Amino acid sequence: MLTIRTQQMAVFARAETKKFEDRVLIHLEKFFPAQCKALGESKLREMIRYGIKRAAAYGIATEREVYKYVDLMLVFGRDFDTDKRWPWAGEILRQPRGPAAKIQALQGAARKRLKRA
Repeated sequence: MLTIRTQQMAVFARAETKKFEDRVLIHLEKFFPAQCKALGESKLREMIRYGIKRAAAYGIATEREVYKYVDLMLVFGRDFDTDKRWPWAGEILRQPRGPAAKIQALQGAARKRLKRA
């Protein structure tokens, strides 16, 4: 019988988290090359890790939804969800709706703000 110890599971979890972080990084570099270059890889990776945690706090956990959440962070700022300049973001995220609906509403509101700019 195979037994996996807690320490081994932690190693597996870190490896999977790193793979996910790598995929988000590739996504950001594809769609936001200038912003990524300006931040540099280490700051970008730190922002991705922070974004994963912030998204999870709102129930946003699927890969696609986290990508979109981190996209919004890159466009509106690391703490866009609590930034007083973007009150719509926090309002949407605190609503009792599913993660996909939150992301969809965030993207719609973001598009409206960007069109005005």
